[in-house]
Amino acid sequence: MNRLYTIVRAYPTLLRIGLAEAIAYRAEFIVWMLTTTLPLIMLVVFAAAAREAPIGRFGQADFAAYYLATLIVRQMTGAWVVWELTMEIRQGTLPLKLLRPLHPLIAYSAENLAAIPMRAAIAVPIAVVMLIFTGRAHFTHDPLQLFTFLVALCGAWLLQFAFMSIIGTLGMYIESALAVFDLWMGLFAVLSGYLVPLELFPHWVQKVANVLPFRYMLGFPVELLTGGLTRGGALRQLGLQWAWAGAALLGARALWRAGTRRYEAYGG
Repeated sequence: MNRLYTIVRAYPTLLRIGLAEAIAYRAEFIVWMLTTTLPLIMLVVFAAAAREAPIGRFGQADFAAYYLATLIVRQMTGAWVVWELTMEIRQGTLPLKLLRPLHPLIAYSAENLAAIPMRAAIAVPIAVVMLIFTGRAHFTHDPLQLFTFLVALCGAWLLQFAFMSIIGTLGMYIESALAVFDLWMGLFAVLSGYLVPLELFPHWVQKVANVLPFRYMLGFPVELLTGGLTRGGALRQLGLQWAWAGAALLGARALWRAGTRRYEAYGG
């Protein structure tokens, strides 16, 4: 309870520091955000392909709604702890964080969350553009699904952060955790619906995607926002998303404990 109390007291300060850093390094932050605009390129490609006839259930307006929603979800759920963690492990500065009373992953989470207001400054105008150019018909009007979407955004962020923490912690075990991250991002791009809506893949690929965590980091919230799920299906998948998030957080914690013991044993 004392540790939880310490975290609750310290977290607002950590968020303020994180926001100040995001503002101070706004040029670098903007460059990072621009690297997540691949959905706009895919929108141009698929809108052109659907000019003559719909692809599956997707016409041009459907593709516009899907990829703009994808851009919003990606902006609001991104985490970059893997780069911070691997850099500090490589440079030998991680022990400074280990000496502090708060768990380093708590501090990293605050840094990542603190940037959300700046990301929202990008996402909100995109949402306005979505409504103007695609019309309300392509987005859910169901209050329950809108609420589920907000909960799913939180779950998607937790999943992103937990798996980025796991991959970053691998830097305590292997020389290049970023190589694992590159492989992870390749799978994410395909199996999350980031590049292509999962509905357009063969049925067996969709079944695989439904049991892996990638879809719940992006495709699931996007489908909620664009009205691609029933109420029952949305709630079932929300349960799966949060089950994955819980498992990933427990996995990150266990890997961190073992990794820090190994790291300290080798004089890190």
